[in-house]
Amino acid sequence: MEPSLAGAAEGGGRFRAGEHQHVRYNPLRDDWVLVSAHRVKRPWQGQLEKPPPEDVPRWDPKNPLCPGATRANGEVNPKYEGTFVFPNDFPALQPDAPEPDDSDHPLFRAAPARGVCKVMCFHPWSDLTLPLMSLPEIRAVIDAWAELATELGASYPWVQIFENKGAMMGCSNPHPHCQVWASSFLPNEAHLEDRTQRQHLSQHGVPMLLEYAEQEACRKERLVVENADWLVVVPYWAIWPYQTLLLPRRHVCRLQDLSDSEKDSLASIMQRLLIKYDNLFEVSFPYSMGWHGAPTGPYLEEDCRHWQLHAHYYPPLLRSATIRKFMVGYEMLAQAQRDLTPEQAAERLRSLPEVHYKKRAEEV
Repeated sequence: MEPSLAGAAEGGGRFRAGEHQHVRYNPLRDDWVLVSAHRVKRPWQGQLEKPPPEDVPRWDPKNPLCPGATRANGEVNPKYEGTFVFPNDFPALQPDAPEPDDSDHPLFRAAPARGVCKVMCFHPWSDLTLPLMSLPEIRAVIDAWAELATELGASYPWVQIFENKGAMMGCSNPHPHCQVWASSFLPNEAHLEDRTQRQHLSQHGVPMLLEYAEQEACRKERLVVENADWLVVVPYWAIWPYQTLLLPRRHVCRLQDLSDSEKDSLASIMQRLLIKYDNLFEVSFPYSMGWHGAPTGPYLEEDCRHWQLHAHYYPPLLRSATIRKFMVGYEMLAQAQRDLTPEQAAERLRSLPEVHYKKRAEEV
């Protein structure tokens, strides 16, 4: 049932999205988020996170992601100078797992799960992150992403590229890297986005996120950065305080379908966004991000026009480098909730400089 947004605010005043509570619909997930804008002013007496260390050594022989380091399985990394891809030493998915037995009851179902997990280092230096890398170096990361998506997507239905940046997001090794998991099945999020995007195209005749990008480009209020090929917005339905959605302007289904010029402009807009993230609280900004595009493997022969390539960025920080949002209580048991409105978050990010705070400090 769709919640009603009708009715005046308490006291008979006119509704203002930046001041009054309301719920917003997320068409990509077919669910709702509670926006409690009036709570922004409440004092914080909760947990303070320890800021991440800024003195990460450029090379550490004990860091298993560094060039020349020995990993847990005894293998020695090559002395790589660009990107470096290797099989995850502790994979969540393996290609040769046996199939579970047939279920004896509909409440106790299991299905086969096979796949491969890889790790990709972005750069040989541990003290760099994407916003501090050069545009050619970021472009090399994008090229490697597209190559992995093509290689693994030739046989696997889903290839999930994701980066967990920062200890706050569970990253155990301070080194610029991401993971790539390919699976023999469509994960929950992929299933959900496939259904909602297919339904939108059927009902409206245009891919959902292509139409959404066009709308946000015109409305501007949630726009963070843009260029000729891409735009980044804090989505209307954002859950995390400074969550963003990276979207291409043209209809493109998969990362490997991008042109060379689109990959160049993608490197540029990624760098601009991530510099703004770091500049917000002058800290290496933690986040989980990942790419979603049309399924691959057997789906390569199917009509996937309802899909639009996009990347999700989910950062947890709320008020400072030490205060994060927790998804607990009401969020776990009822529905997602946020205080800061997406429009307020976008305005803050949009107003930030596009020169990294560390480089500004070097110039002083």
